Amino acid sequence: MIKIGVIGAGSWGTALAWLLTNNGHEVTLWSHREEDAKLLQKERENKSKLPGVIFPDGLLVTGELETAIKGKEVLVLAVPSPAVRSTSRKMNPYIKQGQLIVNVAKGVEADTLLAMSQIVEQEIPTANVAVLSGPSHAEEVGKGLPTTCVIGAKEKETAEYLQEIFMSPVFRVYTSPDLLGIELGAALKNVIALAAGVADGMGYGDNTKAALITRGIAEISRLGIAMGARAETFFGLSGIGDLIVTCASVHSRNRKAGYLMGKGYTMQEAMDEVKMVVEGVHSAKAALSLSEKYQVEMPIIAEVNEVLFHNKKAADAVNELMLRMKKDEIGSDLWPTE
Repeated sequence: MIKIGVIGAGSWGTALAWLLTNNGHEVTLWSHREEDAKLLQKERENKSKLPGVIFPDGLLVTGELETAIKGKEVLVLAVPSPAVRSTSRKMNPYIKQGQLIVNVAKGVEADTLLAMSQIVEQEIPTANVAVLSGPSHAEEVGKGLPTTCVIGAKEKETAEYLQEIFMSPVFRVYTSPDLLGIELGAALKNVIALAAGVADGMGYGDNTKAALITRGIAEISRLGIAMGARAETFFGLSGIGDLIVTCASVHSRNRKAGYLMGKGYTMQEAMDEVKMVVEGVHSAKAALSLSEKYQVEMPIIAEVNEVLFHNKKAADAVNELMLRMKKDEIGSDLWPTE
């Protein structure tokens, strides 16, 4: 039995706390609002974020950050990506040397262009940071539906240790050394999912969504390879796997926000309607900045930014994408020559 603190009582943090407790570990779930923590502890259900998932008897809830951290062998950082830096800074005074922290937030910081694990390392330099990602909606994990994810860590032993902690009959975990690739796939798929939602809202069909998914992963992988990540990662669980589920699922807040914008909502109106953090909106500007920094062509990312921040009509953005200069799919240098 491992002592684990889950930092963040949103839908994903709650689902992972439920999973880890059912795996036989001693889990403490932290909410940043004291009143919410007391309500969760009393009702034994996160009715606003993950209704219907009843807390196991052993799961504790606290509003005290020190209580959630002290004496824990593993910490799971599950706050929304815009709160990762500030929460890490608050955590730092209570962190022991070599503390193992598993980041599960998905995003890229707009100002610094850092991945979430890199932010945690900046704010908590004594920590050993790993990442968990993959096609894993909290609503399905909380129901015990079969799910697969990938753990990324700098050392194989760390990845395998965490793999053992998270694995269950309904939650299969793979390991990888490519933290950067895992996090880029996790963050940038949210931006593509916004585009997929817009397409759905405008009444486009399966052909359009398939195009967005396949060309979206092409953009993400081009950038990731330019930044030093491994190509294989983007065709695995945290790449194409997470992209498919986020573009297609009714549980996806990014797809839902895009869908509302496709129906005529403004970006802010869509975010207000979703009532949860829409990670893709926060990652869109960072993705565009990365494409410019590494001189990687990312037309879908560019058009999403135009729609989100420059009042471009979604129909015009689609037209721009369809009428771009003609291209080869896998490279013109592969044709046989005489």
